Amino acid sequence: MKVMAFNGSPNEHGNTRQALEIVGEELRKADIGFEVVHVGDKVLSGCTACHGCIGKRDGTCILGDDGVNGWIGKMREADGILFGSPVHFASMGGSMKAFLDRAFFVSVVNGNLFRHKVGAGLAVVRRTGGLPTVDLLQNYLNTSEMLIPTSCYWNVIHGKEPGEVMEDVEGVQTLRILGKNMAWLLQLVDNGKDSVRKPAAEEKVFQNFIR
Repeated sequence: MKVMAFNGSPNEHGNTRQALEIVGEELRKADIGFEVVHVGDKVLSGCTACHGCIGKRDGTCILGDDGVNGWIGKMREADGILFGSPVHFASMGGSMKAFLDRAFFVSVVNGNLFRHKVGAGLAVVRRTGGLPTVDLLQNYLNTSEMLIPTSCYWNVIHGKEPGEVMEDVEGVQTLRILGKNMAWLLQLVDNGKDSVRKPAAEEKVFQNFIR
């Protein structure tokens, strides 16, 4: 099994990477592969609502080779997905938002590519705004029928300068427990896939309130 993690910070080896690695360490202890992709320093266009992916229906975005299609492929192959972002004005970083909007729209129009994968989001913050950021990250998971592990508190850890997150002892514990629960849930899914039938997928219903 393998978990793909995505670092939404402009700083490749800053606090967000360290926060992801706290989770990743627990996954590795359970013999689950863990890989981190750096997204936050990329210049990415957001979804332009061109609907080109609806016409293609091949699991890719039409906007070109800027990394997003490769990352979609990595998520499709993975058993679990982990998103980490710093907090910018009580929200995730812009590159992360652009990536997730495009990736999950591609997923929707191709029959929900990430359905029943295990996924979680975490936020790294200097002071406040972490809860709205985690909520935004996990909205993608909630609307994709993904399986979300929990922890003993919200998935937020504090730090400004690189390395300071390790001084947030409660935050470290929260992410460590998240990693343990994520590993356990992945194992449950893997062990049960041959004995417990998945619920049948339903075609998504779209309803506009103004006609």
